[in-house]
Parts: sequence; C-alpha cells; structure tokens
Amino acid sequence: MASIVLSNVDKIYAGGVKAVNGLNLEIKDGEFMVLVGPSGCGKSTALRMIAGLEDISGGEISIGEKVVNHLPPKDRDIAMVFQNYALYPHMTVEENLAFGLKLRKMPKPEIQKRVNEAAKMLGLEQYLKRKPAALSGGQRQRVAMGRAIVREPQAFLMDEPLSNLDAKLRVSMRASLNQMHERLGVTTVYVTHDQVEAMTLGDRVCVLRDGILQQVDTPQNLFDKPVNLFVAGFMGSPAMNFVTAELVRDEGGAAVAFAGYKLPIPDSTFSDKPGLDRYVGQKIILGIRPSDFEDANSAGNHANGWATLPARVEVTEELGSEINVLFLIDAPPVEHKDTVAAADTGDDEEATLPLAGDKSLWTARVNARSHARSGQTIDLVVDTHNLHFFDPTSGLAIGHEANR
Repeated sequence: MASIVLSNVDKIYAGGVKAVNGLNLEIKDGEFMVLVGPSGCGKSTALRMIAGLEDISGGEISIGEKVVNHLPPKDRDIAMVFQNYALYPHMTVEENLAFGLKLRKMPKPEIQKRVNEAAKMLGLEQYLKRKPAALSGGQRQRVAMGRAIVREPQAFLMDEPLSNLDAKLRVSMRASLNQMHERLGVTTVYVTHDQVEAMTLGDRVCVLRDGILQQVDTPQNLFDKPVNLFVAGFMGSPAMNFVTAELVRDEGGAAVAFAGYKLPIPDSTFSDKPGLDRYVGQKIILGIRPSDFEDANSAGNHANGWATLPARVEVTEELGSEINVLFLIDAPPVEHKDTVAAADTGDDEEATLPLAGDKSLWTARVNARSHARSGQTIDLVVDTHNLHFFDPTSGLAIGHEANR
C-alpha cells in the first residue's frame, strides 16, 4: 500500500490545450479518493497520468514516496479497472483472474490461492468455469475488479467502472466496492462524473473543473461548505437553488430579500461566515439546498423558528420516502459561469429546463407525508441556519475558510 502525491502536475495537449492545470493532491495511504467533475474536466487524464498511460507535461507524481514520472505502467505496482471490462473472451473467469499472475511467473499454488480468495470476496465462485459471454454486466465488472485484486498492488485506479451498469446494479456494486475497500484497505483512486457515486464512496472527494482543482474534502463538507458556486451547484442532487438577492439590515435584524420574499438571517451566521457583514446593502447570490426546505404542515415542531416561504406548486415528484416540490420564484435564473458549468450533467443531451420565462424553477425536498399537489399553494419552511452566500462576481463562498 502507498500514498500517491501529485505536485503541480500539468497535462498540455497539442495546440496548448491544458487538460490538467497545476494539480496538487495528496492521497493518503489506504484512502478512497474520488475524482469528480463534468465531462472534460481532466479527471480521467489525471488518473491515466498516475497509471503511466499518459505522459505528464510538468510536475511530479510519486507513489509510495517513489517518483514515478518516467516509470512504465507495469513498474508502478498499480492495478487499473476500466469502464469497459476488457476481459479475454476466450478465457474462463478463472483464467482471466489468473492471467496477469501467470505472466509474472508466480507459482501455481499462490495463483490458485489468490484467485480463490478474490472469487470468494466478489461472489464469483460459481462462475469460475464460465466465459465472459455467459455473464451479466455486473458479473463481468466483478471479474475485472477481481483481476485487479489478485495482483495485490499498492493502489487501485478505477475509471468510471460502474457507468455501464443499470441503476439498481450500480447501487449494489457501490456497496460491494465499499466492502472491498474496508476489507483490503488499499489506496484507491476512483473517477466518476456521478456525484451521488462520489458522495457515497469517497473518504474524500476531489472536485475538478477545466483541469483545475476546485475543492478536496469529505463528502459531507463539500455538501455543507462548498468553496464556490461551481462546487455548490455540482454536488448534491437535486441541485442547490440559486437566486440573486439583497442582503439588508433594519431594526428587525439582518435578512436576505429576493422575489418578494424576505428570509431572516440568524446572528450566528455572521460569526460563522466572517466578512458577510461587508455585503449588507449589496447584491449577493443566495443558495438554498432542496433538503433545507420542509412542508410547514408536516414539519411538526422541529421547524420552530424556521422562515416561511409560500409557494405555488408547479410539479411534484413523488419518490416514496420524500417528495420533490418544484415551484417558480419571481426572479430570473442566476447566469453565472460557475452555475452554468455546474449544470453540465455529463450527458450528450442538453439538460432541458422547463421554460419559465424570467422566473426560476426551484426544488424543495419535503417529507412524504406532505399532501402537496400541483396547482396548490403551500407554505414551505426553510432552515435559515443553512443558507449559502456567494460573491456575485467571483462566485466564491462568502466566509469560507479557504477564501478568507
């Protein structure tokens, strides 16, 4: 096992395109680090540079305190798992698992022992004599994982290994990956554009955009304390709601005013977010997570002291355990370069938002006991302790420790 350190790593392609720009990242020994970001942000390029499949244009990469800039992939003691399983179709599962070890001239009893252990861990024992064509997508991906495990490398590198699987299988494979990491404790670098996958798998998550590191932190901190508009908009599903608002202060205390609403700001927010008071009387960008809303009727006592926001329900998405309430607010959507970039879903099809004219479509995630239905006007309550504030020019989170 080993730590992986990237110091000022660049990747410049022909024509001067910088795919990775001055990346500094330390992945601790035994850590599960997820690289996440929209398509084309440089996450796969960074992974391929660690693997040695891509030359670096500048900087230094070390694995286990050994600089590997000029080492070929086979000498880096890493194992890679790709999106396409890359199995040998003419070999059985057992032969696929053993192939890399045979190339290394490992003794047969040791090969057998490692293959059996990996097959047991991944639930592949009954498939060892089958060929890949007779396996489902999830089973093939487990064989690809097994092939990495038997190598007992210093680090696993995984490039979107679950993206070819259907939604239900992805969830169970995420659980398998978590268990595998708990058991083996091997340093793992995992690339995905799916931020739900990033939040559920990573010890820490590194958010990239246009080849530049935006923030690296625990999933919870990225959700609760995003460093800028881009991270705030990219992490979390449904996405954070944004609006241009004015920070005001009168005899009733401080509040944020937008679209005919006025939400009070608790005094504690000003001590938690130093520098916020400098924006009083100015425009800021306000962010509210869908999960910080609740339906006033089903909120009960826990919403005492929360601010009320009446809303006309446009659409409801009933998810069983909760309901997404979509409603319009009388303010144009925030068009900041960071929010536009964060809305890139990674799919080829452009995200189509319902046409709302000069209004913004917001989402509130409320309790399943809510009786909200489209066409109704309901009272939503919002936890004002969790409001997010961003500088409208720079897009940086106001009061975040990294921006002070």
